[in-house]
Amino acid sequence: MGSAKQQSAISHIQALLQEWDKGNKVVRKKILEDFITQNQYKTGPELEQEFAQAASLFLTRLTAWLRLTYMIGTCLNEQLRAIAIFLSASSGHKFMAEFLEVGGVLTLLEVIGLKQAKEQDKLEALKNIQYIANAGRKYKELICESYGIRAVAECLAKSKSEETQDACRNLLLMLAKGNPKFEVQVYKGLIALLPCSSPKAQQMAAQSLRVVQPVVRTTNPSIVEPLLNLLRTLHLEVQFEAIELIKELMEYDVKDSLLSGLVALLRPAKEDTIVKHEVLEDPEVQPMNAPLPVYVQQAAAAKTIGILCRDSNELAEKLIQLRVTHNLLYAMGNMDYADSQRQASISLEYLCRTFPIVDDHVKDAMGDNLYELFMSNPETLYMNMNHVQADILVSNKVNIPKRMKSKQV
Repeated sequence: MGSAKQQSAISHIQALLQEWDKGNKVVRKKILEDFITQNQYKTGPELEQEFAQAASLFLTRLTAWLRLTYMIGTCLNEQLRAIAIFLSASSGHKFMAEFLEVGGVLTLLEVIGLKQAKEQDKLEALKNIQYIANAGRKYKELICESYGIRAVAECLAKSKSEETQDACRNLLLMLAKGNPKFEVQVYKGLIALLPCSSPKAQQMAAQSLRVVQPVVRTTNPSIVEPLLNLLRTLHLEVQFEAIELIKELMEYDVKDSLLSGLVALLRPAKEDTIVKHEVLEDPEVQPMNAPLPVYVQQAAAAKTIGILCRDSNELAEKLIQLRVTHNLLYAMGNMDYADSQRQASISLEYLCRTFPIVDDHVKDAMGDNLYELFMSNPETLYMNMNHVQADILVSNKVNIPKRMKSKQV
């Protein structure tokens, strides 16, 4: 026969469970709030002691109610926070196993995919999935086998809350590390996020790819096009992450595709530079002067090329062989977008000062007066250049032979 204290605890838990079974949502919400307040950060053994070795009975009720009500959102936040106490409890693997046995992972993944779910509820669901992933490799595999990578990536792309997006990003990184069976799938999921409409998601995806790339070791060719397209963004933080990722990918087998792509972006297709007007356009409304995305991409490509050339003479030589000089001169003649002219001028000046053969060809293409103006201050050349000089740059025929010598700046 147990002690009087044990009997009292058992009676208390029996009364609590009966109150839960008979109570409406108001009663259950109060029980959940009290449980959350009283049991934060408790270990598994402490929770068992609190529930007179019957904590699993309460968890079973919690999970059953969650599966019945998560789609309509009844006390969803409180339910998820209460479950988190069980899943995060040290020495509480028994609770996690019980939660997983009843399909807990699938329920949590469905919560983060619900259109009607509140961002705060999605955040709590993500925290619970993180607790499961933290438990070890087999738990990470279970999440991935339940199509968790896709669900988390979609949540990151569609979420309006930066806190929720951050939780998604952290979870994807967790699933990529120490999980060799699914690391490539996480990598592909991050690539799939690059073209999404959320700048924050694009930034986080590019950041995460820089972390995951050394883990997977090999590259997927599908990364090239969406990564280069990120250079079209007007969000400088996204462009920064894209450039940093391009720099790191110079160590991998997509290097040649990226370099060729960057050089090609310096000469946009004519159809991409035509401004498309709406059929019903109000003539009294002043037209917007925002640059075409293709010109933003052109300027960013010129900037990236300059960075790569400064990082490595080997890359600079490869770019010159890809006729980067010819295309930089073309970009310098773009009178429609000053930043393209400025970035191209800065990058070309470095090549001229580093490679004598480039300097000779550029001088011949420009003529003495324009060349002197260019070398004296490349950053301001676009302000001092006229349309005739711009046409000379656009129509240049520079074609540098493959053998080159560099000199120290």
